[in-house]
Amino acid sequence: QVQVVESGGGLVQPGGSLTLSCVASGGIPSTYNQGWFRQVPGKKREFVAAISRRDGKIYYADSVRSRFTIPRDNAKNTMYLQMNSAKPEDTALYYCAIDVQSSVYIDDDAEYDYWGQGTQVTVSS
Repeated sequence: QVQVVESGGGLVQPGGSLTLSCVASGGIPSTYNQGWFRQVPGKKREFVAAISRRDGKIYYADSVRSRFTIPRDNAKNTMYLQMNSAKPEDTALYYCAIDVQSSVYIDDDAEYDYWGQGTQVTVSS
C-alpha cells in the first residue's frame, strides 16, 4: 500500500522561504507522477508543481513558476517543495500526491491515486 507523508508547513513572512517535504513509500512503480497541490477553504484544489518520474520532466503552475522548485532525493524517495519569495496568496493546505499510472494530465488532481494528509502553509507578517 502506497503511503504519502508531507511535513514542513508553518508560518512564513511575505518574501520569505519555506521547504515542504514529501516521502512516498510502499509498492511505488518505477514510473509515476509525483505532485504538489494546494487548497484554500471554499476553493477547488489547485495544481502547484509535479515531476514525471518516467521522463524527468518538471511542471509548474504559472502562479509559482520562478519562485518554487521541487528538488528530489531519489535515494530517500523524497520530493521537496522549495518555496521562495512567498506571497500571502500562497497561504493554503498543501498536499503531496502520487499517480501510479503516470498520466499525461499531470496537473489534474483527479489523476492522482494516493494523497498525504496535507500540511498548512501560512504567509503572513
